[in-house]
Amino acid sequence: MSEAHTPILAADGPRISAGPTDVAKPFVKWVGGKRQLLPEILALMPARAETYCEPFVGGGAVFFALYAEGRIGTARLADRNLRLVRTWRAIQSDVDGVCERLDAFRAAHCKDHYYEVRQLDVDAFDADADVAAWFIYLNKTGFNGLYRVNRSGGFNVPVGRHKSPRVLDEPNLRAAHRALQCAEILHLDFQEACVDLRRGDAVYFDPPYVPLTPTANFTSYTAAGFDGDDQRRLADFAHELKAQGVAVVLSNHDDDNLKALYTPGFRSKIVKARRSVNRDGDKRGTVDEVLIW
Repeated sequence: MSEAHTPILAADGPRISAGPTDVAKPFVKWVGGKRQLLPEILALMPARAETYCEPFVGGGAVFFALYAEGRIGTARLADRNLRLVRTWRAIQSDVDGVCERLDAFRAAHCKDHYYEVRQLDVDAFDADADVAAWFIYLNKTGFNGLYRVNRSGGFNVPVGRHKSPRVLDEPNLRAAHRALQCAEILHLDFQEACVDLRRGDAVYFDPPYVPLTPTANFTSYTAAGFDGDDQRRLADFAHELKAQGVAVVLSNHDDDNLKALYTPGFRSKIVKARRSVNRDGDKRGTVDEVLIW
């Protein structure tokens, strides 16, 4: 790996079990989030993974669900979006600081405050807690929970129409903090994040999706994007992991060209998902997605 990381583990073992009232859920809204597809995805995952890897972590719905069911030994969560990675790290290591900052943002929230926060040079912040507060505040108060940047990396989502946005959900942030004590959080490409996985481990790939139409491009989570060559590289790597005995599950839009990249060797099924983000309001609603395993 290109960075040295040591997992932060529970003092008495590799994980802290989540009780029935301590189940964390994603602390950011995420386009293509998987909470509604969790039953189908969890059914495809092994009963237990010594190391669970999620290289496109986004909101982390699958990680939190597997953790709550006690199906993870240790976790490895990664993304190429450094701001998102710093947000996860702050929840893991300084949840008090994140909550304090979000409480201040909550008190000051209005349209003008949103745009003041949006124009801050977030990449110059030294503290991960400052990045996390910036990220979560804009995510909770921006239009449709979008995270979108221009080619210069500037966040360019307009303010949303929320009457009473829940900027700070402290109980959930603290539950997420506890869950993350079993995880290492990496700013790595998906191949680097999975480099030493072996039989008995599992990986869930939720990459930026193949666009449904030429204009339906919601893959701009980083300035570099994620194009067709990246999709082919991911498929080749998935075949390599499968040959090593790693359990692999992947999701994407239902696309014949994409499914062909995983044939033979993988199975697939179509699932229905509700999507609320499209510049054409008539095209929002239920779409076909594919699960590949």
